[in-house]
Amino acid sequence: MTKQEKIVSMFNDIAPTYDRANRVLSMGVDTFWRRKACDLAFGYCSSKTIDSIVDVACGTGDMMGYWKRRADKAGIMVNEIVGVDPSDGMVSVGREKFPQMTFHIAPATELPKPDTSADIISISYGIRNVVERQAGLREFNRVLKPGGLVVILEFMKNENPSMLGKVRDWYMNNVLPRIGGLISNNYEAYRYLPDSIEGFLTVGKMKQELEEAGFEMLYTKSFSMDISTLMIARKR
Repeated sequence: MTKQEKIVSMFNDIAPTYDRANRVLSMGVDTFWRRKACDLAFGYCSSKTIDSIVDVACGTGDMMGYWKRRADKAGIMVNEIVGVDPSDGMVSVGREKFPQMTFHIAPATELPKPDTSADIISISYGIRNVVERQAGLREFNRVLKPGGLVVILEFMKNENPSMLGKVRDWYMNNVLPRIGGLISNNYEAYRYLPDSIEGFLTVGKMKQELEEAGFEMLYTKSFSMDISTLMIARKR
C-alpha cells in the first residue's frame, strides 16, 4: 500500500466521527476560518455569478456548505459546487449531508473537470495529505479559468514559533491525539495530524510552490495562534 493509499484508508476509518471530532478539537473556531476564506475569495470575484466552485479533498462536504451559505448571504449566484475526494467513506457522509450537491471520488491530481472550467478551487486542511503536491497544484491550474482563484486553508509548519505558537504545538502534540482518538477510537489517525504538520511546509515554502505552479499570491494570513493559515492565489 502506497503512502497516499494509507492516508485515504485512514480517512475512510474515521469518516463516521470526523465532523464531531473537528468541532470538538477546534472548539468551533474552524467555522470562523471557513467563513473568512469564502468571504475574502468572493471579494476577489468581479461577477455576482460564478459558474463553478470545486472543493478538493472535500471530505464530508463542510466547506461546500460554507460556499453555498456565504454565496447566498453575499447575493452571489453559484451555478455549481462540486466536491472531490479520494475517500469513499468521507464522500458517503458528504452525500448524506448535502444530497443536492455533486461529489466525485478522485485524487487531487486527477480532477474530473475539463480545462479552464472552474472559477474557484478550494482545499481545506487537505493539501498536506496530497503526496504528489506539485502535481496537484498543476492540476488546479489546469482546471481553473484564467484569473481563477485557489483558496487554501491549512495547518502550516511553524519555522520560528512564537510563545503562542509553542502553545499551539503543545496542544497539537499532547491534547489533540488523545481527544481525537477517544472520539474516533483511532488514536493513530489523530497522531498523524501533528506529525503531518511537522513534516509539512512553512508558509514561505507553500507560497513558492504556488508561484512555481503558475499562481500569483493575493492574500496570506494566519489565525488563532497561527493554528490555521489562509492563502488565496490567482491563476496567472
